[in-house]
Amino acid sequence: MRPAHVLRGAARREWGPLLRAVRGTLAALRLRAIPMTIAAVCLTALLQVVQNRPWGFGTVHALGAVRAEDPLWAALLRTPLSLFVPALDLPVWGALVQILVVFGTAEICLGRWRTLLIAYVATLAGTLYARIGVALGPDGLFGLPASDAQVVDTGPSAAVVGLAVYLCYAYRARFTGALVIVAMVVEVVLKNNLAGKEHLVAIAAVLLLCVRPPRRDRPRDQDLRPGSGVRSGAPPIRSSNLRRGPTQRTS
Repeated sequence: MRPAHVLRGAARREWGPLLRAVRGTLAALRLRAIPMTIAAVCLTALLQVVQNRPWGFGTVHALGAVRAEDPLWAALLRTPLSLFVPALDLPVWGALVQILVVFGTAEICLGRWRTLLIAYVATLAGTLYARIGVALGPDGLFGLPASDAQVVDTGPSAAVVGLAVYLCYAYRARFTGALVIVAMVVEVVLKNNLAGKEHLVAIAAVLLLCVRPPRRDRPRDQDLRPGSGVRSGAPPIRSSNLRRGPTQRTS
């Protein structure tokens, strides 16, 4: 067997279910399939424009800039908006592409509210870790230097990493999920900064969501049992494939 065929088959198994879900929905609904993602992209672009104006910088950072030295209540109030405030030291197009691709895929595959929940959990986990890490100090295994308490912590990167890992888990793209995690570990080894450690904490928080106990309700795609309103799991019976007669079942 040729190596190209092997790689093609592996790629199909790894990404096939996810790509089919995204492609089918986009083909049917186009941009109507991702209204939340489009709104998030527009909000991020707007905040980037406003924070780069002398009259808007203070307002944006008062509403969406999070620091570990801030009071906890203020950090919690600012965390949702901080997800869409682009980091000043990074190109804004990177944040826009991340939101469009990862948030859009998640919105199609997971739904709007689950996407927002996972993104918020990942971002909040990183925000809370920064406070704990500074309290532990630079000598602790997971500690941070005191100077990190003044670092402005904004941007969608933690949410993007968390959503990517969750999508890989949900669609059994295990190799890709492992690759994302390894990349974040390498980032911490090479840079050892606040952002890299927050990414690892965001992944840990999302993995806890992945291993939650399974729901007891039955899958939606099972066939209805007569009179019960619950689907049985048996495939639909086609009348054309059955022998005609008094005992024939109809589909």
